[in-house]
Amino acid sequence: MTILIDRNSQRASAKIEAQFFYFYMALSCMAVAVLGFAPTYWVPMARGSLAAPPVVHLHGLLFFAWTLYFVFQSWLAASGRIVRHRRVGMIGVSLATAMTMLGLMASISVMKRSAAIGQINEGIAFSIVPFSGIVFFAIVFALAIIYVRYREAHKRLMLLAAVSILDAAVARWFLTFLAPSGPPGPPPVPVTIAPAFVAYLLLVVAIVFDWRTRGRPHPVYIYGGLALVAVKLLNWPISTSAAWHSFAGGILALAQ
Repeated sequence: MTILIDRNSQRASAKIEAQFFYFYMALSCMAVAVLGFAPTYWVPMARGSLAAPPVVHLHGLLFFAWTLYFVFQSWLAASGRIVRHRRVGMIGVSLATAMTMLGLMASISVMKRSAAIGQINEGIAFSIVPFSGIVFFAIVFALAIIYVRYREAHKRLMLLAAVSILDAAVARWFLTFLAPSGPPGPPPVPVTIAPAFVAYLLLVVAIVFDWRTRGRPHPVYIYGGLALVAVKLLNWPISTSAAWHSFAGGILALAQ
């Protein structure tokens, strides 16, 4: 009898842990986002020393709102409030749509600021980083909406979407504390790879959790994770290609 009670208790504990795992992951994503942008955005803004165009502030507001929304939605799902979770879902669709538009505008802003200081080619090359990042986020989020009735796939797609945009936050610490001093302007595309892989460690945690609770990682993590890594690694050769410079340069010309 005692053994049976202990086993039931362990199963109940494991079930609660599984329910709240994605809530804890959402909290982790929010912590990375807030702490990551602290040295280059939150602290300078609090000191009144941040000089940035309005699109940057709107971009920051939307992305911070997304992290709060993601935590809230994860908590609703974990606590069993599925009906309310679904009702609030349209807010997420609106946020993701606005984030995609502002993300693309931020890519253009990078090119315009670089052009203003005489680094047109550098700005065009670097713009592949925010451009590919927001496009990947939008595609994964759209898939999460398509698979909204398939809970196991949906929650993993949402986590993949959230993790995919954390590389910028981690990169701020690399640029602040590790980057060598040099002229102002966008960093070389290759230096964005290491911060991204640090952010992707959250996916490794999720994969390990799947392995422990399911015996194998979910296909979302396998195929989605491979796609995420591939996009990040391909940023480098694409950024130097004539096709990208022609495409992004055309957008820059229209935006001037």
